[in-house]
Amino acid sequence: MSHIEKIKQAGVVGAGGAGFPTHVKLEAVAEVIIANGAECEPLLRVDRQIMEFDAAKVVEGMRLAMETAKAPRGVICLKAKYKQAAASLEQVLAEVQEDITLKCLDNYYPSGDEQALVYEVTGRVVPTGGIPIAAGAVVLNVSTLVNVAKAVAGVPLTHKYVTITGEVKRPVTVEVPIGTSIKKLIEYAEGPKREDGYEAILGGPAMGTVAEDWETPVTKTLGGIIILPKAHSLLQRKLAPLEYQIKLARSVCCQCNQCTMLCPRRTLGLGTAPHLAMRALAYGNGELIAPEAVVSCCECGVCSYFACTMGLAPGRVMARLKGELLGKKVPFEKTESIGVLAEREFKNLPVGRLISRLGLRDYDCPAPMERKALNVQRVKIPLKQHIGAPSLPCVQVGQKVAFGEQIGQIPDKTLGANVHASIAGRVLSIDAGCIVIEGEGG
Repeated sequence: MSHIEKIKQAGVVGAGGAGFPTHVKLEAVAEVIIANGAECEPLLRVDRQIMEFDAAKVVEGMRLAMETAKAPRGVICLKAKYKQAAASLEQVLAEVQEDITLKCLDNYYPSGDEQALVYEVTGRVVPTGGIPIAAGAVVLNVSTLVNVAKAVAGVPLTHKYVTITGEVKRPVTVEVPIGTSIKKLIEYAEGPKREDGYEAILGGPAMGTVAEDWETPVTKTLGGIIILPKAHSLLQRKLAPLEYQIKLARSVCCQCNQCTMLCPRRTLGLGTAPHLAMRALAYGNGELIAPEAVVSCCECGVCSYFACTMGLAPGRVMARLKGELLGKKVPFEKTESIGVLAEREFKNLPVGRLISRLGLRDYDCPAPMERKALNVQRVKIPLKQHIGAPSLPCVQVGQKVAFGEQIGQIPDKTLGANVHASIAGRVLSIDAGCIVIEGEGG
C-alpha cells in the first residue's frame, strides 16, 4: 500500500486548521513541504511542545511527506522564541540526510497564516482564491506530520493533543481520545464545575469559536480550550449578535481605514479591504467591494480585535460576506499579488500587544504537556471533522468495536476522511452526525 493510501486509510486531516484531508494535499508534486509550527494564536501550547518532545516524529513525517509529494526540500517554520523545540529539532536533523531546514519567525500574529508562511519560505504570494501549491508548496501542521508518520506505520488517527487554559487551576496540554467531551478536559484542568458564569472558546482567542455547550466533543482539528468568565470583554465581542454589530457599523464606522491598513493579507498585496466591506454594509450596496477583496480574507481577526478603535467587527462582516459569496458561487478572479508592501514587516502585530488588547495577560502562562493520554469511558465521535463530505458509518448500534477500528468511511468519489474508534467498546448510538461509543469499563 502506498503512503497516500495509508494516510487516507488512517483518516489524517490538517490538525491546525479547517481539516483538509492530508492524502489529497500530498497528491500534488511540490517544490517544498512547509511545516507550520508557528502556532500564532495566543495561549495555545500544543505545537511548540510537539516539536520539543516528538521532534523525531515531526522530522519523520516531513521526510515521508517530501517523498510522497516528490518535494526536494522541507522547511519547518517555528518561532525563534521556541528555543527548546528548535534544539530538539536540530538534534534530530543533524542525523538525517534529507534537505530539511528550520525557519525561525518573529513573534507576531498571524505568523502561522498559510499564505504568510509560503511567502516567508518561497518569496512568492499565493493568488487570491488559490492554494499553496500554486506557489509550489504544500503546508502541513507539525502535528499533522506526526500523524503522517504514524499513519505510514499503520496507526490510525484516534487522539489529539489539546491545551486547556484560562480560568482553570491547572493549565495543561494533554492527549485525549477524539470524541471526548470538553467538559471532561475542563474538569481535568480543575476548571469550573458548571457552565454557569463561564464560556469555553474552542481554538485560539482570535479565530476560535464559543462552544454551544460543554458536551461538545474534541475533534481532529481542536487545539485549545480557553475558559473565560462570561463578563470578559472578548466573549462579549464574540457573542454579540451579528445584526447588532451591523447596526453599530452603519452608525459608527468612520472609514478610518485602519482595519485595511493592518490587514496581513493586504500587506501581501492581495487587496483585502475590510473597510470597503463596512462601507458596502452601510450603504446596502455590495457592488462597493469586489469579491476578490472579500475572499482573500483569512479571518484572523486583526481588524476586529486590534485595528478598530471603535469596537466594531469588520472581521465578522467579512466572514459573513465571504460565506455568502462562496455559498452562492459568485465568480471571482484569482488575482495575483500587486506586490508585497514595503512596510509589511513594520505592520506585523506583536503577539504580546494582541494579548494585552484582548485582555488575556493573566492567562498567558505555561500549559505543560502530559505524555500519558487521558483515559475516558465514553466518546462522541463526529462523522464530519474535516473539509468535504461527512463520513458514512460502517458500524451498527450495539456492535463491539476495537480501539482504532474504522467506524466511518469516505463516500465514493468525494472529498472526505475516514473515522476510527478512539476507544474500545460498544456503539451506543449513531445519530446527529455522531457515533457514540461506551468503553468496555463503562
